[in-house]
Amino acid sequence: MRDNAIPRKRFVTGAALAAASLSVGFPAIIPSRGEAAGTLKIGETDELTGTYAALGKSQQRGIQLAMEKWNAKGGVIGRKVELVTEDNQADPGVAVQKARKLVNSDKCVALIGTVSSAVALSTSNAAASLNTVFLDAGGHADNITGKNCHWTTFQACHTTWALTHANGFSVAEKYGKKWYLITPDYAFGHALATGYADVIKHVGGSIVENDLTPLGTTDFSPYLTKVDAKKPDCLLILLNGNDYVNCMKQANSFGLLKKIPVAGPYAELETLWALPPVARVGFWGTEWYYKGTDVLGAGNSEAREFVAEYRKRFGTPPTARSCFGYVSMDRLLWAFNEAKTTDSIKVAKTLADASFKSLWEGTSSFRAEDHALMWPMWSGSIRANGTPEDKYDVFDVTSRQPAEKIFITAAEAKAVCNLGFP
Repeated sequence: MRDNAIPRKRFVTGAALAAASLSVGFPAIIPSRGEAAGTLKIGETDELTGTYAALGKSQQRGIQLAMEKWNAKGGVIGRKVELVTEDNQADPGVAVQKARKLVNSDKCVALIGTVSSAVALSTSNAAASLNTVFLDAGGHADNITGKNCHWTTFQACHTTWALTHANGFSVAEKYGKKWYLITPDYAFGHALATGYADVIKHVGGSIVENDLTPLGTTDFSPYLTKVDAKKPDCLLILLNGNDYVNCMKQANSFGLLKKIPVAGPYAELETLWALPPVARVGFWGTEWYYKGTDVLGAGNSEAREFVAEYRKRFGTPPTARSCFGYVSMDRLLWAFNEAKTTDSIKVAKTLADASFKSLWEGTSSFRAEDHALMWPMWSGSIRANGTPEDKYDVFDVTSRQPAEKIFITAAEAKAVCNLGFP
């Protein structure tokens, strides 16, 4: 079952985002779990400072637009939706504290957000201990819906397995089978390296080096100076946020980008836009693209309206992170409205395996076996200067991989994930 896309004019416009959550006039219902009558509070925990701040901000904007859409058409189970936001500072320990505050003090009925996989994992554990549904918008690690899965957690972005298997085989075909990896040293990076190791095993190649770099690294010269000597067929950069920007800039200054092909699981628009055009190169995955034919197709009015409204509101196109936030909030609120209750068990069971259409062509669902969102992934190359019509249009999508080709199977998911419903 899906929510019909509402006309663009019905989005709340012309007011500050914060003001959108303060309107009144929705009928009260009997609240449960102690939350304030007349409002349905959702707790957002995102990385709003630090290396992932730009990504967290994009997710937040998508979350806000989805909330406004629901409030414009009458709210959820007769109640106004209100967003309560906390900056988790990309710190797993801080994220746990913020999650508990949002649920216990602010009386939020669900949690949403996160960029860092380490933060997503800690938030997922906290949400499970609080018996609160958590919609992980942007933490990719396999363990979130793998061995660390919980019935309370749903993962909207692609798993790291899906990221690596969506473009890894193409990287080997395009450039060769001898790879050098530069990897962030935490759950996300480790999982990506594991995924690419599986790909390279299947194609009969090798990883000549896997340099683990601390989150927040500013000087990548100790790693980049070793790359040329190893003579890889391709340099795979698995970094994100400011780390990706710094590494790509420095790789360009060392002359590596002209000598060795560069690729990776994805290049996020926030980071590409932050690079000088000379460093915008390579073959990358993308989890969603605002100019993709799957997005702007004739049958996808909701996506077209989302892109237009986002650009009008914020002055830039929506990114994959904006998509994560929008879809996560939209599905979360749909589940509350469909279940007609704030009971977490009923909401989680309503959300699992429910087919829907959203910001791309085709239907998707959060798989019942592990609560991972089953949706396609795209790959392509970079246009350094965008297009004459749109300077932001820096990604040239060349291929689409369906969910069934890039995710582990349902049987594999069931073998590793025990959701542990009460």
